Amino acid sequence: MVYLDHTAFCGFGLLFDVFWYRMKFVSFEREQGKMERVEYIVPCHFGLESVLKKEIMDLGYEIVSVEDGRITFAGDVQAMCRANIFLRTAERVLIKVGSFHAETFEELFQGTKAIPWDHYIPKNGKFWVAKAASVKSKLFSPSDIQSIMKKAMVERMKAAYHVEWFDERGDAYPVRVFLMKDEVTVGLDTTGDSLHKRGYRKLTAKAPIAENLAAALIMLTPWKRDRILVDPFCGSGTIPIEAAMMAANMAPGINRSFTAETWSHLADRKCWYRAADEAESLIDMDVETDIQGYDMDDEMVTIARANARLAGVEQLIHFQRRGVEQLSHPKKYGFIITNPPYGERLEDKKNLAGLYGTIGERYRMLDSWSMYLITSYEKAEQAIGRKADKNRKLYNGMMKTYFYQFAGPKPTGGRRR
Repeated sequence: MVYLDHTAFCGFGLLFDVFWYRMKFVSFEREQGKMERVEYIVPCHFGLESVLKKEIMDLGYEIVSVEDGRITFAGDVQAMCRANIFLRTAERVLIKVGSFHAETFEELFQGTKAIPWDHYIPKNGKFWVAKAASVKSKLFSPSDIQSIMKKAMVERMKAAYHVEWFDERGDAYPVRVFLMKDEVTVGLDTTGDSLHKRGYRKLTAKAPIAENLAAALIMLTPWKRDRILVDPFCGSGTIPIEAAMMAANMAPGINRSFTAETWSHLADRKCWYRAADEAESLIDMDVETDIQGYDMDDEMVTIARANARLAGVEQLIHFQRRGVEQLSHPKKYGFIITNPPYGERLEDKKNLAGLYGTIGERYRMLDSWSMYLITSYEKAEQAIGRKADKNRKLYNGMMKTYFYQFAGPKPTGGRRR
């Protein structure tokens, strides 16, 4: 018989308490969906990877890889909800479900079939390959890639669920696949409509800038919410609205829904409620701002005001009808952040030099200001009359553009505004 002295017994009791509390915590983690480490793929506009990477790190997640046009990060199930609601510059959030090498359609079929689809998609789920992209790979036909992968998914799930067909009347499970140098990466789309669709822009201009690109442009500047911001080509108001949402610390996805909200077997609804509650708690509508949007078209000004109202930031922005030739401001150290016309139509191109010349003339009158503008017009610097301090190549959709950055002096002492 083994006897334990009082000290040993107490030590054993302490270990038991620690073990009991640890098991209780693990049980809580499992209940909250935090046990599994998940990798997420987050696409973005080409050239904005560094901005998105910082956003993800600011949310507290580990970066796994950075590639052209997308970031992969690791997190728990809650990360899926928070990323969809909080990320301003992302296009969508995908659960990485598999990756493999494929140079033939047979390899593509077998690699896709090896993915445990029944872990993600229920028997009545509606599933399809929504998009296939291929770069420098032997398999390059999107339609063939989509068809082969769909067949492989069906075969895997037939074996898992012991059925011969699927009615697919349940929730949607869109799949996206990237092929890069014959390496296949497969993601399950948790977002649905692209994240640039915040839900506030019901009316648009002729050539609107995407909301996530507008947010990224602002984040590439030193602008803060206590500084002046003017967009002299505001159109439907996207840049001022995104700036106002940042100033109020309003999450971009707070007023929209996401495909994965119904995937209760992967993420409990409580995960979405917690992320939404967190976003609501951070909003500060008492912030003082000086954000202005101008446009020479009365209809555009009306549309911009309506969009700002839908976004919930109408009181933080002043819109008015004003042409760029009237651009002025009595205060110092402001920011011009804008998306002027590119002259894509032939009849507009002949007017571009004069338009950008006017931009340069008005900017010189604001001698302490900084100016940031995105355009595909390659002679913009020449017409403005000043070489940009920085020039960043970005893609606005499939169009190559340049983000010209003209830095003004830093404020010296006192209130910036």
